[in-house]
Amino acid sequence: MSKPKILTVILNYRTAELAVKAAEGALREMDGLDGEIVVVDNASGDGSYEHLLAASEEKGWAEAGRIHVRSAGQNGGFGSGNNYAIRDGLSSGEKPDYVYLLNPDAVPKPGALRALVDFFESHPRAGAVGSLILDPDGEPAYGAFRFPNMVREFEDAARTAVLSKIFDRGRDASPIALQTVEVDWVSGSSVMFRQSMLDEVGLFDETFFLYFEETDLCLRCKRAGWEIWSLPDSRVVH
Repeated sequence: MSKPKILTVILNYRTAELAVKAAEGALREMDGLDGEIVVVDNASGDGSYEHLLAASEEKGWAEAGRIHVRSAGQNGGFGSGNNYAIRDGLSSGEKPDYVYLLNPDAVPKPGALRALVDFFESHPRAGAVGSLILDPDGEPAYGAFRFPNMVREFEDAARTAVLSKIFDRGRDASPIALQTVEVDWVSGSSVMFRQSMLDEVGLFDETFFLYFEETDLCLRCKRAGWEIWSLPDSRVVH
């Protein structure tokens, strides 16, 4: 049986040095897994793209073929930048089995990616699985959330910048993220999606520029009958 293929996406906007560290952490965690890492610069305009290319040359990323640096060409926001990489897929032209998104200012702990992949392989209806996010001191911070009570209110308010009140009502305290449990939505800081789920429900809605893109995608995932899980065995420092 062939190994599942993973596309890891790190979207950078003016945090090139951190993105290099995130890429190195992801590369370490991809050891033994089949797939590639793509670092996308979201039109930072501050020399980030050039910095990433220089790091790629210095560290031999391009030669090894495991990490690729690309420019999105525009800053269309979180969803747009990640969609750019997801649509391109693997350098071979194939689609991956799973897409893993990692924030550029986040670093996975040992075993974080393997835990996500193993969970997907044993849960065929899992559409998205999120990590437990740790603060820099290693304390649990967040990772799993519930939808606001009125989904329509969320859909309307998220597009009209009335975000803070919805966020306060929709975010659970960290204990829910300490359990392996089905949840409503998970943080985009460290999340893995099943490619076949994305093929069915679509990618990020690019009318969201920042905040709630992952919430909207998880909502569509749930409505299509897929499961969203919180997996504290996968831990990422952010």
